[in-house]
Amino acid sequence: MPETSPIAATEADSVEMSSAPPDGGALFDAVAEVVRVIRPAIQADQGDIFLREVDEETGVVSVELVGACVDCPASSQTLKQGLERILKQRVDGVTEVRHVGEALAGLEEGTRVSL
Repeated sequence: MPETSPIAATEADSVEMSSAPPDGGALFDAVAEVVRVIRPAIQADQGDIFLREVDEETGVVSVELVGACVDCPASSQTLKQGLERILKQRVDGVTEVRHVGEALAGLEEGTRVSL
């Protein structure tokens, strides 16, 4: 059941969670707090990050990068060497961070051309 996340850039800007545990879950809450802290840095580069799921059993965190992050060649570095590293350091139990939009991002191949 989708619910509104506590992660927001402003009080009026909320994030929809696709599978937040009904009670919030300790791991989910800890991850959400770290993402809330990191989010303004991503938004400063015209991108955004949305926490979509935290698997409390495996420690896998699913996020969606949007905005400028979609076309940015450094977004995989931001995800793995930035967000994943920070989450593993600050939240016990996080094992991996995955971008849920990766399968869709690979559909459009080639170089973008603007006229």
